[in-house]
Amino acid sequence: MAVSTFPPSLEGRKGITLETHIMEGTLGRPGVTGTFASLLNLIGLSAKLISSRVRAAGLADALGWTGETNVQGEEVQKLDEYANEVLCTVLARRGHCGVIASEELETPKLLTPDPRAKYVVLLDPLDGSSNIDVNVSIGTIFAILRRDTDHNGAETVRATLRPGRELVAAGYVIYGSSTMFVYTTGAESGVHGFTYDPSVGEFFLSHENIRCPEKGKTYSINEGNQVRWTEPVRRWNEWIKSESKEEGRPYGHRYVGTLVADAHRTLLKGGIFAYPADTKSPKGKLRLLYEANPFAFIFEAAGGAAIDGTNRILDIEPTELHQRTPLILGSKQDVEAYRKFMVGER
Repeated sequence: MAVSTFPPSLEGRKGITLETHIMEGTLGRPGVTGTFASLLNLIGLSAKLISSRVRAAGLADALGWTGETNVQGEEVQKLDEYANEVLCTVLARRGHCGVIASEELETPKLLTPDPRAKYVVLLDPLDGSSNIDVNVSIGTIFAILRRDTDHNGAETVRATLRPGRELVAAGYVIYGSSTMFVYTTGAESGVHGFTYDPSVGEFFLSHENIRCPEKGKTYSINEGNQVRWTEPVRRWNEWIKSESKEEGRPYGHRYVGTLVADAHRTLLKGGIFAYPADTKSPKGKLRLLYEANPFAFIFEAAGGAAIDGTNRILDIEPTELHQRTPLILGSKQDVEAYRKFMVGER
């Protein structure tokens, strides 16, 4: 009798549903139960609800500013508010998630003190607020931690302040020309993408075992911030735009201004995305827990890399909920070339 192994072969499985993929890919793993699969499926359900509202935003009075600002000091868009409410409400079901931390919430939200609620979910409910009103791709980012000890209301912050290497899953949803759900439970299981078919209300496997190319041809950075960059960043920027047929330069420039969109392109096509620290944001601009860590986890699982300029993102020990960080991610060779400029090796 043949001995079964995990993970099962995914060859030729394009077209299976997200729910089936999650159930077959997670159940049977050591320490993993149906509650984890159920939690991931709840995020998938939330993505369907948000996608429906995004598609009809211009017709449903869902565009524009609510008149409020969030804890980040950013204007809260109506879709930001809706996405946060959907995720918090849906994840409160079934009792699997004990704590939620969101970009839109000043403090973590304790859903239940019940120790059977085994997971903590970190969220950017709707990334790309500045692009909502102009119909440019936006997205949802999530990361999942195992809730390894019982936490009461006073301990919810501590439950979230864990380095990214402790994540058990991460993913994102991109609402673009189509809606895609991309997730991973780590390098062993791979990174997989699912495209939403609204006619049947299901996500179907469309991008199997995504691998980030070792080297790319494009770079993504906000050139409008150049006056605020450090000298090493300027030198790297000049280098990547200079001509060298042997090294495949100059790279093409692509920048959407939505992290999900820029990272998604970089994951599939290769290259590098960079949001460095500068004189305006000396600690970086992107949030460590619910933007940088999830994408670092995804890129490493897909064979790419993610650093803060010199150090691995997943090794950063967080000290506060809304901590910011520089973020450079992409193809291994391109990220390493950037690191060498930062440490003076180029």
